[in-house]
Amino acid sequence: MNDDDFGGRIDRREWLRGVAAVAAAGSLAPLERLAAQQQSSISSHFFPGFVQSTVETSGTTIKVVKGGDGPPLLLLHGAPQSHVSWRLVAPELAKEYTVIATDLRGYGDSGKPPDGEGHANYSKRAMALDQVEVMRHFGFDRFAVVGHDRGGRVAHRMALDHPNVVTRIAVLDIVPTYYLYTHVTIDFVQAYFHWFNYLRPAPGPENELKAQYDARKGQTTSEIQLEYLRTSSDPANIHAMCEDYRAGASIDLKHDEADLDKKITVPLLALWGEKGAMGRLYDVLAIWRERGTKVTGKGLPGGHNLHEDVPEQVLSELRALLRSS
Repeated sequence: MNDDDFGGRIDRREWLRGVAAVAAAGSLAPLERLAAQQQSSISSHFFPGFVQSTVETSGTTIKVVKGGDGPPLLLLHGAPQSHVSWRLVAPELAKEYTVIATDLRGYGDSGKPPDGEGHANYSKRAMALDQVEVMRHFGFDRFAVVGHDRGGRVAHRMALDHPNVVTRIAVLDIVPTYYLYTHVTIDFVQAYFHWFNYLRPAPGPENELKAQYDARKGQTTSEIQLEYLRTSSDPANIHAMCEDYRAGASIDLKHDEADLDKKITVPLLALWGEKGAMGRLYDVLAIWRERGTKVTGKGLPGGHNLHEDVPEQVLSELRALLRSS
């Protein structure tokens, strides 16, 4: 599936009109205004009928799009993406649910707080609390959560830290972080080298990533990839993502080890890409069944970014989970 499906393409003329409008204003800071205008245009185009806002949590600020009506549903993206990764799924789910898609702290247009001692401000515990507070801001004390990649790890921690809040959970193309770091193999290292590369002290990985992103700027033409590049190439975003990975290999492991005896008791759906490394290297369903009491799951014929590769099949599986008794 390409970015034109499900209305995933931004009309270039709309972007040009935005540029012209800013230029006509004669401001001394046109780029800042254009960036804000682009953010609004992106959200309204990819999420028709959704309302964009920024929610202040106890730890940072979180970019949000909200749409639909019905039971609450939270969507969490992966690295190095943003809420925009849900553009093919969220509008369909909003026909039945109140859908809230956010940028995790450190990603997209959400805040980038200081690292904190021992990377604490980028722990999944801190990230999960952000999202619980976002949902409370909108009046939801209990809700379902779907997380892809890093967002799935945040959703996992949320279900452990806030068991009375999460009603259902779906995780896309992951197994628990603790399992991965306590079962390191050469296959894991080769398939997920960045998990180890990003752990090096700053600014080594940050500088390398910035150079890689800058090189792509003259080569990328897809609107969705340009939008991803807009945020992921920001130095603050790059550092925050590295901190996320550093937290995953340190403070998150301590939190996870302390909770190994805890089971997720709400329905948990695990989906993985049959074309990706996760399903090839691990028995994903068996591993998740060690962490929950009501676990189902299956592989889907896509890669790591399932909700972008096979959105119709992801929608079918999520609807079955959300409608289950």
